[in-house]
Amino acid sequence: MEATGGYEKMLLHQLEQSGIEAAVVNPRRVRDFAKGIGIDAKTDPIDAAVISRYGEVVQPTPVACKSDHEKKHRALVDRRNQLLGLINQEKNRLKQTWDEDAKESIRVVLECLKKQLKQIDSDLAKMLKVDQENKRMIEILSSIKCVGPVLISTLITSLPELGKLNREQIAKLVGVAPINRDSGSKSGKRFIGGGRGNVRRVLYMAAVVGIRHNAVLKAYYTHLKSKGKESKVAIVACMRKLLSIMNTMVRTDSLWKDVKQGGAA
Repeated sequence: MEATGGYEKMLLHQLEQSGIEAAVVNPRRVRDFAKGIGIDAKTDPIDAAVISRYGEVVQPTPVACKSDHEKKHRALVDRRNQLLGLINQEKNRLKQTWDEDAKESIRVVLECLKKQLKQIDSDLAKMLKVDQENKRMIEILSSIKCVGPVLISTLITSLPELGKLNREQIAKLVGVAPINRDSGSKSGKRFIGGGRGNVRRVLYMAAVVGIRHNAVLKAYYTHLKSKGKESKVAIVACMRKLLSIMNTMVRTDSLWKDVKQGGAA
């Protein structure tokens, strides 16, 4: 089945309860596959046939069955992302509203949303304390100054490949690998994109904190700025470095104090 922004989760749960394996695939890849075999039309019957054919040809890996703890953990991470989206929407409305009564209504809603966000963050921290399956990974990641429960929870639920890929692969998967846009002798500006946006957003916040409080990231950021790099470019580089460090630590089963920090960028 295609990922549909969360609507597929109930079906996936029911199939899992019935002992039926299922794979969730990126709809963009299915559409590219359809175009590749000459199908441009798009209707429900055609889509169903294309998805079936895609499954036969590509053989995507079925989603692994998750424990109740894992499902709850993922649900809380998803809910946190939803709350952040709602908070941003209300903040934008506050900027665009001139009526004081309307503004007050928005402020009340914002206060409620922020309380819910704080509660979710507390719940995530509690879940990490009782997570026996990922106990060692949590210990490893918690040893890094600037890596907290929210990032760890996001990595556990949204980036199971952490520690299993090399640094280039993991950076590309998250969407922090620089993408070239060159043509002939013209060298275009590098940019990042794609990948797992929910991981990238939380990684950004961790990198910003790390630039202030983590000696390795702070030194790296200062070095990049001294070379004339823009702040945004330097922050993305720090995101990539932090991700690479975490990937190495999980792969080598090492705490921060045991890892020789330096070249992983």
